[in-house]
Amino acid sequence: MAFLPFTRPTIDEETIQGVVDVLRSGWITSGPKVKEFESALSQYFGGRPVRAFSSGTATLEVALRLCGIGPGDEVITTPMSWVATANVILNVGARPVFVDVDPLTRNIDLNLIEAAITPATRAIIPVDLAGLPVDRNRLYEIAAKHGLRVIEDAAQSMGASWKGKRIGAFGDLISFSFHANKNMTTSEGGCLVLNDEAQIALTEKLRLQGVVRFPDGNMDVDVAGGKANLTDIAARIGLGQLPHIDAFTERRRELARHYFACFDRTLGCQLPPENFNDSNWHMFQILLPLDKLSISRGEFIERMRQREIGVGVHYPAMHLFSLYRGLGFKEGDFPHAERVGRETVTLPLFPGMSLQDVERVCLAIKDIIESANK
Repeated sequence: MAFLPFTRPTIDEETIQGVVDVLRSGWITSGPKVKEFESALSQYFGGRPVRAFSSGTATLEVALRLCGIGPGDEVITTPMSWVATANVILNVGARPVFVDVDPLTRNIDLNLIEAAITPATRAIIPVDLAGLPVDRNRLYEIAAKHGLRVIEDAAQSMGASWKGKRIGAFGDLISFSFHANKNMTTSEGGCLVLNDEAQIALTEKLRLQGVVRFPDGNMDVDVAGGKANLTDIAARIGLGQLPHIDAFTERRRELARHYFACFDRTLGCQLPPENFNDSNWHMFQILLPLDKLSISRGEFIERMRQREIGVGVHYPAMHLFSLYRGLGFKEGDFPHAERVGRETVTLPLFPGMSLQDVERVCLAIKDIIESANK
């Protein structure tokens, strides 16, 4: 039986040939394909200005710098995300302030945000875990009330929506990732959706060493930028992926519906919210009933692998990493995030899967849990 990974990108032959054409063109770093990709993304997001980057992490850090956030500032975010979400706050010299998650959605608990706001708070970075959007209405009401910027970590929510509007088509600054495991990919990469054409010049300088070039061959640097430009090779992959994003999302929703139909609810696992209007179903995550099992999560993962099924862990609660413990965070600070971090497993979900694959996963989970019940 073939191994079933927890994710796999869907890249068609036309895109592969397009990458070959870029390689043969001799222009493989940032060039015409990046500009074409940015234009296509802008159209997708309702005409908003968009700039492409080498990673979603870079887009978050640039967004913070666009907001003027630095030493002495605080940024509120969730401990339940890929660690880049908080690392970029440290990288600009600010301090991350974590807020616990809602135990059902596993997104940042908006009811707890206002209690975490101090005079040093400058921004909120919400994360749409597994592609399930945070309540944008409530989020922006809180931000407006307290004069805070919002940098949406939409790394997982390409193709998701809120009340019928595409994530990225509205709001403040919105960061997307096109990593290989995302709903659409450029192999590595990301984009930042801006809210003002006036931000473009600084965004471009921050993306590439702060350099401004002039027609006479001279250049100037007035800001310390980084090195985060996207290549034309990656952009060509993105141009092949973008037209399929809606179809990818519909297929993921179909597979997620089948998970709900097939999953044995008596096993004691906590399933994700059944949202088929807003979520793009980037991941299908369950929480294991570890207190009722005689095996650990690691043993569960190994037994799934023995059945040729790959699963992931997204994510451990990041405030318990050594780096953040060193900043004073400790076990018990955010109990809901800690529980999710201990119990979560990510099941296979990608457009190339079949409904039979879903059934195979559900049967394997049932067999493992029933055999491991205390």
